Amino acid sequence: MTLRVRHLALAVSICFAQTAVHAAVLNVGPGMAYARPCLAFAAARSGDTVEIEAGLYKGEVCKIAASFLTVRGVHGRARIDAEGRGAEGKGAWIVAGNDVTVDNVEIFNTKVADHNGAALRIEGNNFTLKNSFLHDNENGVLTGASPTSRIVLENNEFGRNGDGSGQTHNIYVGDVASLSFRFNFSHDANVGHNLKSRARINTIAYNRFSSLAPGEKGSTAAGRPSFEIDLPNAGQAYVVGNVIEQPADNDNNTLLAYGNEGGGANDALYVLNNTFLNDDKRNGVFVRVHERVKAPALIQNNLFVGKGQLTNQASAVSRNNYAAMEVDFVDRAGYNLVPTENPKIINAGAEAPVLPSGVPLRPVMQYKHVAGGMQRPVVGALDIGAYQAVIVEKSKKAWYENLLK
Repeated sequence: MTLRVRHLALAVSICFAQTAVHAAVLNVGPGMAYARPCLAFAAARSGDTVEIEAGLYKGEVCKIAASFLTVRGVHGRARIDAEGRGAEGKGAWIVAGNDVTVDNVEIFNTKVADHNGAALRIEGNNFTLKNSFLHDNENGVLTGASPTSRIVLENNEFGRNGDGSGQTHNIYVGDVASLSFRFNFSHDANVGHNLKSRARINTIAYNRFSSLAPGEKGSTAAGRPSFEIDLPNAGQAYVVGNVIEQPADNDNNTLLAYGNEGGGANDALYVLNNTFLNDDKRNGVFVRVHERVKAPALIQNNLFVGKGQLTNQASAVSRNNYAAMEVDFVDRAGYNLVPTENPKIINAGAEAPVLPSGVPLRPVMQYKHVAGGMQRPVVGALDIGAYQAVIVEKSKKAWYENLLK
């Protein structure tokens, strides 16, 4: 090793050592170093971890400026009641730092003067949210536009976000490099969409999109969503293994919308092994592709239940899908959507194509309620839909069904 290389290696090791020395854990809660989360955020430096003791924190609206920060609730979920306010007229927590992770928090009741307040307003690049519950805000997550930013949302619940205008949503991701949306439960958007994303690459896998019937009890009040999934700028989209349900009371009869506001040379829509449910007895479109999009969508191995047009795109490639007004599931009312024995569904799926990009389209997981996932069983050929049926003897049937609850 030359002297120059040794000096470079030493400089790098000193840099990492300094980062390790500066990284700290800031404890938040009664009797701790910081009584409130916003005090800890103001003191945090790059690479720190803010641990918030489980409990209710009222009016904690502020900016998170540090980068490479981890914020997490400990010993239970940290609950933030914005009390009808928002920092800087934007949101409960404004995430200005880059590479920030928020884990195990609940944020609700965010409102601002222009009715566009978000529980989490993302202004920095590369943000991750996991194991959290955002509800009853004007927006749940709202990101800015950045062509290099990567957004990861996994194992979260989003419910009844939206101000009722149709311009605010459970999740609204701007023009970013990519969105990875996995194992989430998004439901009951208040007139807006359960997911809206302008990301250039969207990977939407193993989630549940659904809403309550009016008066039905749940973790939030019933909503009246528009699209379940809206991808207005088209782009590359991989929609795999989701439960996508449209309630009878809705603001738009489309379940998945693609390209309504733009499109380009890189457009590619792959819709595989989803279970679509349309509870609107009047009509519906399961997959709506705007006429400006010239690339044929691949729609394969999906289960379409209820009234509606599979897709409006004449050039779409449709393979091994099954559509019916009614399908027998283990427990339709309880959303245990494992199909019962049906030769048109069981072992009726086609093998997913291998893409040049290397993105896998064959489902290997399946959604588990609430906001979780489990390994998709490997038994025979692929079944159609979001769940693989496992035909077992009666003594084991209850055990398997319980896994999905």
